[in-house]
Amino acid sequence: MAHTSSPASDALPVRGPVAGLLLAAGGGRRLGGRPKALLEFRGRPLVENAARVLREGGCGPVHIVLGAAADTVRERADLAAYETAENPDWALGMGSSLRVGLAALADSGAGAVLVSLVDQPGIGAAAVARVVAAYAGGADLAAAAYGGKRGHPVLFGAGRWAAVAAAAEGDRGARAYLKEHEDALTLVECGDVAEPYDIDTPRDLFRLASPGAPRAGEKR
Repeated sequence: MAHTSSPASDALPVRGPVAGLLLAAGGGRRLGGRPKALLEFRGRPLVENAARVLREGGCGPVHIVLGAAADTVRERADLAAYETAENPDWALGMGSSLRVGLAALADSGAGAVLVSLVDQPGIGAAAVARVVAAYAGGADLAAAAYGGKRGHPVLFGAGRWAAVAAAAEGDRGARAYLKEHEDALTLVECGDVAEPYDIDTPRDLFRLASPGAPRAGEKR
């Protein structure tokens, strides 16, 4: 059974560098082929918001895996502060992007990586900081939880990266690995500071267009 962590102070020092890894390669098949990285949020591409959240939550360096319309994303989004890698097999699913991202981080010197998804703008820097703090407290496998249910972001200590990459496939990403290692997983409750909704279909787009949409780290 997964362990549960109480919300920790954002000021806790980390044991070593925690890299951020943003998976932003999807082509938005259920959005009519609109790449999620390019969806507009507060006047800018969604990928910019997601990358900034990782940095403000305490991650560095921050790597972004692009895929669908990668050249256009680079043209329209200001990603100068981040490292980018391109997944030519992005259509195979999230697992392939996770493998590309972990490979890009192999020589980064990071002690852990925090993985987040580009299509979850309701998850802000406060949630990222809590999971980073769990690593500072000794966890090398941790995930944000919402009402006790595991969600994103997810943290993997560097010693786990090879096994995570080997297990990643299709759109399941790291789910098989997390299920297999549930006993070692620390859950960090974030339901009071974030909302884990996805932007998957046209019915979800109101969350981006609404003038009252929460800023990163805010709840409705």
